[in-house]
Amino acid sequence: MANARRSLRSELGRVRGLGSAKEGVQHWWMQRITAIALVPLSLWFVAGIVFVIDVDRATAIQWLGSPLTLGLMSLFLIALIYHAVLGLQVVIEDYIHSHATKLVLLLLIQFAGFGLAAAGIIAMLLITIYGG
Repeated sequence: MANARRSLRSELGRVRGLGSAKEGVQHWWMQRITAIALVPLSLWFVAGIVFVIDVDRATAIQWLGSPLTLGLMSLFLIALIYHAVLGLQVVIEDYIHSHATKLVLLLLIQFAGFGLAAAGIIAMLLITIYGG
């Protein structure tokens, strides 16, 4: 059985580790990289939220306005949304069988992910500039 499965793939495809879509390995790696990046970023985010729970609004806005905080918050948001988009893409590719529906949903989650990340970063910038 193993020989039959192996014979369905070209030798070049086996060497490169590419499936029929030619991008499965990169997708898998990006999911793992974003998951690893989200571990320390999530810990930092939870610690930051615990810090700002008991402070006044001005202190919270000042904390968010720090370049380090704003940068880490942006990285957290981008990694979180990108990881979610990658996961949703796998679910859609695995469980939606209509090609047209699959294409529409894949485009929708890509645009929604980009829109959410952009909206979140713009909102954080506006909060720090105008004080919310």
